[in-house]
Amino acid sequence: MKKALIPLALSVVLSACATTQSSTQTPAAAAKPDYQVQTPATMRDASGHPTLEQIMSDPQWIARSPQQPFIGADGQVYFWQQRESSELYDLMTVKAGKVAKVADQDRYKHVDGGIWQNGRHAYSYQGNLYLQQQGQVRQLTGTSDSDSNPQFLSDGRIAFQRGNAIYTVDPASGLVRMLASVELKKQPEKLKEAKGYLETEQKKLLQWVDKKYYQDPKAQLAEEDKLQAADPTANPEPFYLGEGRRLVELSLSKDGSKLVVVTENDTPERADKDIMPNYLGRSGEIEVRQVRQRVAEWKPNPQVFTVIDLKTRAKKDLALSDLPGIDKDPLAKVREENRKAGYQVEPFKGPRAVHLIEDWSGHQLPIQWSDDGKLALMLEAEDNKDRWLVTADLKTGGLTTQHHLHDDAWVNYQFNDFGWLKNDSLWYQSEESGYSHLYLKPWGGKAKQLTHGAWEVHDPVLSADEQSIYFKGNVKHPGIYEVYKLDLASDTQTALTDLNGMTDFVLSPDNKELVLTHSKVLSPPELYSLNTSGGTPKQLTHTVSKAFEDSPWIAPKIVAIPSSHTQQPIYAKIYLPKDFDPAKHYPAVVFNHGAGYLQEVDMGWSDYFREFMFNSMLASQGYVVMDMDYRASEGYGRDWRTAIYRQMGTPEVQDLKDGVNYMASKYGVDKSRVGTYGGSYGGFLTFMSLYTAPDLFKAGAALRPVADWANYNAPYTANILNLPGNDPIAYHRSSPIYFAKNLQSQLLIMSGILDDNVFFQDSVRMVQHLIELHKTNHFSVAPYPVEHHGFRQPSSWLDEYQRIYNLMQQNLK
Repeated sequence: MKKALIPLALSVVLSACATTQSSTQTPAAAAKPDYQVQTPATMRDASGHPTLEQIMSDPQWIARSPQQPFIGADGQVYFWQQRESSELYDLMTVKAGKVAKVADQDRYKHVDGGIWQNGRHAYSYQGNLYLQQQGQVRQLTGTSDSDSNPQFLSDGRIAFQRGNAIYTVDPASGLVRMLASVELKKQPEKLKEAKGYLETEQKKLLQWVDKKYYQDPKAQLAEEDKLQAADPTANPEPFYLGEGRRLVELSLSKDGSKLVVVTENDTPERADKDIMPNYLGRSGEIEVRQVRQRVAEWKPNPQVFTVIDLKTRAKKDLALSDLPGIDKDPLAKVREENRKAGYQVEPFKGPRAVHLIEDWSGHQLPIQWSDDGKLALMLEAEDNKDRWLVTADLKTGGLTTQHHLHDDAWVNYQFNDFGWLKNDSLWYQSEESGYSHLYLKPWGGKAKQLTHGAWEVHDPVLSADEQSIYFKGNVKHPGIYEVYKLDLASDTQTALTDLNGMTDFVLSPDNKELVLTHSKVLSPPELYSLNTSGGTPKQLTHTVSKAFEDSPWIAPKIVAIPSSHTQQPIYAKIYLPKDFDPAKHYPAVVFNHGAGYLQEVDMGWSDYFREFMFNSMLASQGYVVMDMDYRASEGYGRDWRTAIYRQMGTPEVQDLKDGVNYMASKYGVDKSRVGTYGGSYGGFLTFMSLYTAPDLFKAGAALRPVADWANYNAPYTANILNLPGNDPIAYHRSSPIYFAKNLQSQLLIMSGILDDNVFFQDSVRMVQHLIELHKTNHFSVAPYPVEHHGFRQPSSWLDEYQRIYNLMQQNLK
């Protein structure tokens, strides 16, 4: 059954307060919605600050912010918005200065994604193919199959994928035809030859047997092949690629003559033992749920890249042996270090497995065809130490490396966008300078760096005329993201926004307009429109509630803390009591953000909005609160990102120490009354800081924490710690469970029992280990029976943060 796609539920001191920031651009007033935003009654404490119960309630009381905006073929702005008091979403539009809901029966006309060409828009909706042209929408397919990945071919047809096959549809006639199909099995024998002594002799001796079972079938097959070749309406024969494979990717050239097929071994991605219990399921019985594989059990799965000529039916595998360094072991020194330490490690078996680059931002396809049929691919080694941008010889399968990026730690799983220009040049992103920047590689020429500086290029988009690249960057300050336009002819970089906060963008199909999603620390995201030629942004939405706007939030200051271990400062948010007196001594709380590679200290609305409000509440009650972008965080370049390679928890705790010392010297914090809390990676850091720096924090709350990295997933962990079989030292050095004996402070462990990201088992193992270490008086546990990694129930959020609050009150006040 096909289903519509809907959004997933979604030492300089600088002020980040929205009320004190100045901006060159002053947006015009917002459009008025045709619905009334409800403003709930707000529960407040004696100071007027929202209570913990209010903070942890359904976040709709804050705002129903616009999500996944796009510009339709009609030039109007569309976005998704959560329905009031519901988990459902509505498609909204801004038209004639008003925000209105799109009628359900009209949703199919306004779909993001797909492909554009000369004013035509081909897209997939609910598994069927549509064409939008000159204001009209036509449905091109309508079956129970799922049609996806449309592309315009040079002859005017539209190609699309259906299962393991590529089809085309002629918009003029409506004719749908199969262009090519792939079968992941052996090619069946059309004609069986005589085998064995008896069968061979039978064929020789008896003419009737020879004619009936060999000569007649041979003639019949010859006739069928002749008719197949002569029949222009016949479906082509499948391409058989062998047994034991699964399809990863199909990519068709723009003229429809060549097909790249990417396959890998059809091995299980999880084992039967990869399960977890659900104690509160619908049945009333204990239910078993399947979960992911652990990094300790993961094995590389090499991909095979096959180029097929659809006319000649010739098949050729790309020669991955052409990749520079593919036979070298980048972990040779690591393996030797582990052997000397007495560990058994797996020997290197080259060549290394290769697969398509997996860019977690999902902006760019890893296979790109030029208009004249040239093929480029972005490949990476399975150990993620090398990335290759290659072009392929379609006849021989040979590869030419246009750019090779090696990283002794790991290649970033972002910043991997690339594409062709009509002059056969390639543009691409790379961290080779230490920061994500844009490069241009002429065909047969030397690459040229287009952007420069100690800042990062995010989300590049090539203009339709190929004259410019739009991108988001933190040029002005690590925590301020604006939208820029790079002119490729002159290398001139122009700032299109100056809003001083967090600004994302979507480029309209005609490249004349940008839809901006902009926020500040105290202002949840809203939509703005801006002409690409410049001007003043116009605010399109206003979804924040008056209850939130009227609350006396304490805005954090963004400070640059001097580091004891790097030349770069450590950026952090500092929340101070409103009546702050530098002569007094204050208790303090440190919040540790999750994900590791994530930027929390910016001047936009935080994904950790509950924690922002909780930190504000703590500050209103006399705490100094710090929220730090420790090393490993996003936004500060390659070296900051990879500082944790093979030593997760070490640089971060060093940075936390610097942060506590900074608060003590600048804000009168009593170092004997400092606590910490955080979830996921932040929970892991709570463990590591309490275990490896026992005097740093008096109390800590570890939410959904990683206790042993060998239990986490491979795509994330193997980047940073390699594989356990190759580098057990890194896992022992980085996993908190090996340091638990040092616990002296008060520890609160909180985990969701249904967490299929950081398994509840991690907390169970840690608790048992603490019991065996006789740490009874130093820890407590709170399990949450219905919660996953990201909590969903307001009651769970409230219980969790009430316990954190109590922990701090009991140990720091």
